[in-house]
Amino acid sequence: MPSYLQTDAEHSPSRTRSVVARLLFVCALAALAALAHALLLARAAAQAVPPQKVAPAPTQQAQEVGDEEVLTVTTSEVLLPVTVRDAEGRLVTNLARENFRVWEDGREQPLSDLRLRRVPVDVLLMVDSSSSVANNLEDFRRAVEEFAARLADDDRVALLKFDDRVELLQDWTASRTQLRRALRRITPGTFTHFNDALYLSARELFKDSRRRHAVVVLSDGIDNGSASASMQFALRALLEAGASVYCISNTEIARAEKRAELDRLLDAPPSAVKFNQLRIDDLGEGLRVLDASERNLDALTSATGGRLYKPTAFAGLDRVYAEVAEELRSQYALYYTPLDKARDGRFRRVQVRLTDPALRVSSRVGYFAPRG
Repeated sequence: MPSYLQTDAEHSPSRTRSVVARLLFVCALAALAALAHALLLARAAAQAVPPQKVAPAPTQQAQEVGDEEVLTVTTSEVLLPVTVRDAEGRLVTNLARENFRVWEDGREQPLSDLRLRRVPVDVLLMVDSSSSVANNLEDFRRAVEEFAARLADDDRVALLKFDDRVELLQDWTASRTQLRRALRRITPGTFTHFNDALYLSARELFKDSRRRHAVVVLSDGIDNGSASASMQFALRALLEAGASVYCISNTEIARAEKRAELDRLLDAPPSAVKFNQLRIDDLGEGLRVLDASERNLDALTSATGGRLYKPTAFAGLDRVYAEVAEELRSQYALYYTPLDKARDGRFRRVQVRLTDPALRVSSRVGYFAPRG
């Protein structure tokens, strides 16, 4: 349904305050130093979140990838996917190990490899089928099929939709035919379980530590239905899974629609403005929520080493998904064995720097050490 339609309960003052408070808290995560501290504080609470199950794919089984197709990563190594761009935003792909330096909790780490290894990627494709996205599923299907065609032969994809429930439509596969069939099973729902979808997929789907992990999600990021996970728990789970999040947000599209309607209502005679005041207030609140959601998504994607995209039309999804595929193909895979050998489950903050200060680097803010 359109993103501005909500139930009376969702328009209540307490509900609005709750949503805004949660979004403002998550926005604070944009400060990366505060992010690590916030995750540590959330650690005890995260253990209390009752794990649920993603509804399984109806027919296909996950395709196994043979050992000869992937590179072995020891359990003591940290795999750090890194993206490098120049000042104009173009991907830089000709760097060597000597161009990178890695710090963990302020202590420089020796990189394991004398070269940069190419590592296959598992890409979870997620679609919010509850909002205006539901009216543009053909654009999404076309863009995703072209996206999958741009991946390497040993890369895998899975497909998950979320609305009233979180449903896995296709488990891990390298088959583009299976993905195409799964795309036809997307049906629209009502509410948006955005946090639950991120949390459950991070907990249940990313099991192979020998591969890079990525989530590519099409959504406005506004959660109005999650029962078991908040955004901070979802972010923690994503960092534990080592998953980079690429969000293709339709907030800019929704904002243009709401702004156009609001301008029409405000340009009416005073009597009509008074008559439509409830709708005007609703549109104003909707615009504020969209702004907060974008800040939320920016913090989420930055913390995980991904990126936020804001297309202005659904017809532009092909280009955006192609850009994400190009980035995944152009990532560096840095490995290092931490100098801190403690297996204490503690959050370790990681920083990647380049010898060339003119280049910009994107990577996740840290990881959780193994336990035991």
